[in-house]
Amino acid sequence: MSSILVFAESTDGKFKKTSREAVSYAAAMGGDVTAIAFGNIDQAELESLGNNGASKVLHASDDKLSQGVIQAYASAIAQAVEQTGAETVIMSKSSLVDAVSARLATKLGAALVGNVVSLPDTSNGFVVKRSIYTNKAFVNVEMNDGKKIIAIKKNAVAIKEDGGAATVEAFSPSLSDADFAVKITKTEKAEGDVLLPEADIVVSGGRGLKGPENWGMVEELAKELGAATGCSKPVSDMDWRPHHEHVGQTGVKVAPSLYIAIGISGAIQHLAGVNASKVLVAINKDPEAPFFKAADYGIVGDAFEVVPKLIEAVKASKD
Repeated sequence: MSSILVFAESTDGKFKKTSREAVSYAAAMGGDVTAIAFGNIDQAELESLGNNGASKVLHASDDKLSQGVIQAYASAIAQAVEQTGAETVIMSKSSLVDAVSARLATKLGAALVGNVVSLPDTSNGFVVKRSIYTNKAFVNVEMNDGKKIIAIKKNAVAIKEDGGAATVEAFSPSLSDADFAVKITKTEKAEGDVLLPEADIVVSGGRGLKGPENWGMVEELAKELGAATGCSKPVSDMDWRPHHEHVGQTGVKVAPSLYIAIGISGAIQHLAGVNASKVLVAINKDPEAPFFKAADYGIVGDAFEVVPKLIEAVKASKD
């Protein structure tokens, strides 16, 4: 039985939804799944990865590994690969994983494929499907013999939730001063009940809302839907909304199940950051707005009339 190692990324002691997707992806591949986690995470949270398909969790609790130092993470994961004999490493794509996976591939001499959107096809070799050109196309990549690193996109696989508790094992990698040569002096975290990279639903607003004073209805709709709030680049540039809410090619790229764009025209740079969404909904009073060409559903109308009615409908559906 092949061995698969999964890097389970966490925030504030809780595993990200995308990390649980990565464990579920590994479990769906078959083989013995071991997860590796860093930092201060309690026993119950660690064991819960078993529910997603991990049989064991290696936990490196060293405080120095709580800060997301890229080189240290790459070194520690490489040692975990050696300990477990894993031939495949699964990660869920994020800004941290982008940097760690590249360094890990160099250390292991492994093949690396990112933006993977489905399980490998092993009927004739080992082929993975990845998105390219900001999700406008897909390409099948053959990964030859040797160690493999796969960084999956959000929603690449449904989360498995029928496993038992995983066995937790302390893991103490041998790390040198060179692994911590780069020091993180400050971290600024995005705020909000639901954060953009993890959100299953995103409600975004654009210049069509006319000013920051009108964002209350966007926030209310998001709250009723259990969604994160986002915005277009011009909105963040004008400081109507914080920059960490900027969604697009040069901002946060999202892949929720549902993306609602309110008063956003649909510039190519914005669409590049959202077109991995499963369902796109556009609300705009301009029937020629480019967003309608990309949207699965469109509402032509004034946002100040449409959004309050949507809020009422969502509330009524909960009664």
